[in-house]
Amino acid sequence: MAEELDIKELEQVVVRFSGDSGDGMQLAGNIFSTVSATVGNSISTFPDYPADIRAPQGSLTGVSGFQVHIGAGQVFTPGDQCDVLVAMNAAALKTQYKYAKPQATIIIDTDSFQQSDLDKAQFQTTDYLGEMGIDPDRVIQCPITQMVKDALADSGMDNKAMLKCRNMFALGLVCWLFSRDLNLVFNFLKEKFAKKPGVAEANIKVIQAGYDYGHNTHSSATNVYRIESKVKTPGRYMDITGNKATAYGFIAAAEKAGLKLYLGSYPITPATDVLHELSKHKSLGVTTVQCEDEIAGCASSVGASFAGALAVTSTSGPGICLKSEAMNLAVIMELPLVVLDVQRGGPATGLPTKSEQTDLLQVLFGRNGESPMPVLAATSPTDCFDAAYQASKIALEHMTPVVLLTDAYVANGSGAFRLPDINKLDTITPPYVPEELKGTWTPYMRKKDGTRYWAIPGREGFEHILGGLEKDDKTGAISTAPDNHDLMTRKRQAKIDNIAVPDLEVIGDVDDAELLIVGFGGTYGHLRAAMEEMRAQGKKVAQAHFKYINPLPKNTAEVLKKYPKVVVAEQNMGQLAAFLRMKVDGFVPAQFNQVKGQPFVVNELVASFTSILNK
Repeated sequence: MAEELDIKELEQVVVRFSGDSGDGMQLAGNIFSTVSATVGNSISTFPDYPADIRAPQGSLTGVSGFQVHIGAGQVFTPGDQCDVLVAMNAAALKTQYKYAKPQATIIIDTDSFQQSDLDKAQFQTTDYLGEMGIDPDRVIQCPITQMVKDALADSGMDNKAMLKCRNMFALGLVCWLFSRDLNLVFNFLKEKFAKKPGVAEANIKVIQAGYDYGHNTHSSATNVYRIESKVKTPGRYMDITGNKATAYGFIAAAEKAGLKLYLGSYPITPATDVLHELSKHKSLGVTTVQCEDEIAGCASSVGASFAGALAVTSTSGPGICLKSEAMNLAVIMELPLVVLDVQRGGPATGLPTKSEQTDLLQVLFGRNGESPMPVLAATSPTDCFDAAYQASKIALEHMTPVVLLTDAYVANGSGAFRLPDINKLDTITPPYVPEELKGTWTPYMRKKDGTRYWAIPGREGFEHILGGLEKDDKTGAISTAPDNHDLMTRKRQAKIDNIAVPDLEVIGDVDDAELLIVGFGGTYGHLRAAMEEMRAQGKKVAQAHFKYINPLPKNTAEVLKKYPKVVVAEQNMGQLAAFLRMKVDGFVPAQFNQVKGQPFVVNELVASFTSILNK
């Protein structure tokens, strides 16, 4: 009988699953992160997969990865490098080892390191560990493929079906390494494969085999680890992706406003999951339409908004280009609409499965004419819920289209999400035209804050026509009068400028920082981690992060001018920095810009920011 090992507690750990696109690495990573969130750990995940529909098996370009950072306390990033690397084949080891810490534990399937596999991965010798400078004592070399076949020998499954379970063996081994409760994993699989109980049972059997392999061989070489939860706020938690959180935010906003939710969309990576998720919730009053193209998706949403729904259209950067005409229609008609832009690498088709922040100036200014539109940017996968809710609130209460920016990193990544109480969410009160205005109301009559009243078709006495031609401020009739156009342009701009958004918050060394780190959207976690690391080194550093970009928070200039040095860090060539220079007189920040399609690396941020601080 194997001797009992000590269980050591860790504060945090990073695990990276990697293999062929068909090896189920995303599923294995998702299950492990879900189980971790369920027990109260803080998590941050990063799915990293190729754009190929299916690259050649065993090829270097076809490797798919999923990285998860698990912490007892709050974690802000998926981690720069992993503590445990699962490499299901030679190509995965070759391409993913660079993401492993020098002391990382590596789990490999030795059955996938045959000569043909090594040739595809461009190894020069059969001593692949020596060729890469990897200490064999840190490698758990397991014949995973053969052990899966042995575990399922009497299952009646064919060879191809059995091989699809290899990811579950690796997951079982990782669950043993970190003392995870297998019952939580089993329940996940039973629910996921409820209509295919045979598949669920096979996967459960293989996970148990992987767990037992670790237990019986003491594969960790030294210890089993546990990461205890230090969750401060009691409640129900779930592992949620940014796209799913965004969908839930829209549903919650519609319910709070007492409206039907309509999504007009055209499938595009990495935004399609929002369409998929919302299509599951017809019982909650959600209507989804997969249109023939991007402009149709947006135009149909404009029509749904005119009819009185909370209207949303979803896309990525290329789709924003195509939707811009219909977005502008919503601007001049002053109708509520939320435009979700899940940013990806560009230009053109670019890097469909990778992440950038390169659409900012496009959503701010990428339409003809003076076309003001509020812009929000979600800061994390779990913040996508609040960002979607707030974008909907602004659209409905101020009768304007709103752009919500996320990105592939935030949308596909996940975090531990505390389920909110809808009764405690902000109220949403659309500006319906009051009955007492019947007989005197015209389409562009406004409230005191400049917001146009909303008349839903079907209300007797409030029949009206809206369209893309400029209208007379008083009558709503078509007008080309110069002074009227100038007036309407200024009113549309003033309406956006007057939207109340929260002040820009500063964290860290608020009063005496020598360097202020500024960013927006999904880079929050990496910039926060860099700030914390620099403060731990004794440096005076603070952070200000933009979620509301148009209009800017009222205290923006005050904050940016308070500190002797400011660096604006973003995953583009300097778009936020340019916008802030435009809006804040005399503001000339340092800049940190990368456009790699990958998240920032915290160590690189710290080195760059330290250099700026020391100049």
